[in-house]
Amino acid sequence: MLKRLFLAILLFVAAGRAAAVDYTDIWFLLAESGWGVNVVQSDSFLFVTFFIYGADGKPTWYTAQLTQDSSGNFNGQLFATTGTSFALPWVPAQLGVTPVGTASFQPTGPSTAKLIYTLTSGPILATVTKSIQRQTLTAITVGGVYSGAQTGTYSGAGCADAFSYRDFYDLQVTQGTDGSVSFAFSYNQGLSCTFSGTLVQQGQLYSVSNATYQCSTGLKTSASMTEIKATAQGVEGLFSALSVGGNCREDAQFSGVLN
Repeated sequence: MLKRLFLAILLFVAAGRAAAVDYTDIWFLLAESGWGVNVVQSDSFLFVTFFIYGADGKPTWYTAQLTQDSSGNFNGQLFATTGTSFALPWVPAQLGVTPVGTASFQPTGPSTAKLIYTLTSGPILATVTKSIQRQTLTAITVGGVYSGAQTGTYSGAGCADAFSYRDFYDLQVTQGTDGSVSFAFSYNQGLSCTFSGTLVQQGQLYSVSNATYQCSTGLKTSASMTEIKATAQGVEGLFSALSVGGNCREDAQFSGVLN
């Protein structure tokens, strides 16, 4: 912690954009596998496609265009769409987009949400409320060697050294076939820290709920890692440790490019 405090004095830490969850994924209700929604996020906007069924049990096509409000929920109109048969050349004049109600996507965590949609016109008039989660398709590889940066804070009531910091690091992520994982950070100022635990996957995101967090300074505590996401370019995530000494907690976000 003292090394990070020294680095914080040397570095100018600019106020950056707050970290935000990307809700792009397939979402479903585990107990009702067979229907769901595809969510694609563009900043504060969600485009949602529903794969559900009508009164006749046949596939029904709805879409929603939702905008984020001040509470973090996404709200907007629900549409029914018709068009040219897929087996025929597309005829633009046959496209029909009809508002049929409203929809709301209300996050309850990085990987869970409440979905509410109300049909006010059409063959079925109803309000549907479902608690949904990200759907996992395949295991995603996070293991690799990365270089990147981390921003964080030490805070809390009575925290002896409350401050914000920015670190640069090399990162070795070792992912086992049994779900075990190790994040070994080697920071530029000579500090090294390791998080180890068990990965839990929901959709595109991983978490480690009870990671062992230890550093070369002698720190050994527990931490939770959330919103771990691997892409073709690198890896990113968050972690929180409630007790890192001096009545302080540590909260940080990290991102690294694949070497």
